[in-house]
Amino acid sequence: MTGVPASAAGGPSPAGSAATGEAADAARDAGGSAAEKAALALGSDKAAAVQGSGPAGAPDAHDDGRPPRGGKITAAAVNQASVWNVANLLTMLRLVLVPGFVLLMLADGGYDPAWRSFAWASFAVAMITDLFDGHLARTYNLVTDFGKIADPIADKAIMGAALICLSALGDLPWWVTIVILGRELGVTLLRFVVIRYGVIPASRGGKLKTLAQGVAVGMYVLVLTGPLASLRWWVMAVAVVLTVATGLDYVRQAVVLRRQGIAERRAAAASKG
Repeated sequence: MTGVPASAAGGPSPAGSAATGEAADAARDAGGSAAEKAALALGSDKAAAVQGSGPAGAPDAHDDGRPPRGGKITAAAVNQASVWNVANLLTMLRLVLVPGFVLLMLADGGYDPAWRSFAWASFAVAMITDLFDGHLARTYNLVTDFGKIADPIADKAIMGAALICLSALGDLPWWVTIVILGRELGVTLLRFVVIRYGVIPASRGGKLKTLAQGVAVGMYVLVLTGPLASLRWWVMAVAVVLTVATGLDYVRQAVVLRRQGIAERRAAAASKG
């Protein structure tokens, strides 16, 4: 899948389905607000909501320029979406769960099966809420600048905390944690670099990667023995392969997107000249 050139991303963007918090399916070009740019670079699914227009299905303005009946009320309801809405509350819950998860993981030396089970429960809650907050925000017009920024940060925080704890306890090799977190940081920086040319959309591979990471890390958080302990190694191997493969694909898309953007700017400058 190739990136979306800046010239082709000017209109409203369709809302992508939320899998665990990896990136938006599409969005506006680099002319948006600073919060929107940061959210797109972080890979927020909430940033894929329709921007700069009223809710879907809103009545059009009259031919004489008068606003449609109820249009002002509808627009006001959308513009006044409170930070304290259900979608943002779910995102805040994930942020609060991060320190709680770390405490549960490291309780009694970090090897007590009971505490690890509680840690897994908090990790599972964080992963599940990630499936709903973006969907709720888009469906009920609850998109806010806070949600666009906090949503991807919460996703990366809970995953990063889990990986670092597992490696610190010796349950997961450090190189796995470095590869996964390095990929996430690299893709985020890459988005910031090319956002002036357009948006790199989320791919199915990226969503599958997020799912594989969540399942694999969850299995490592639990104290498993026997066949399940062997199975989690293979699940993590799949997650690492998908992490590297999708990261390389993002690099390819970024290169293509940058070349397209430069070509379009040169063509526009030539036509003006």
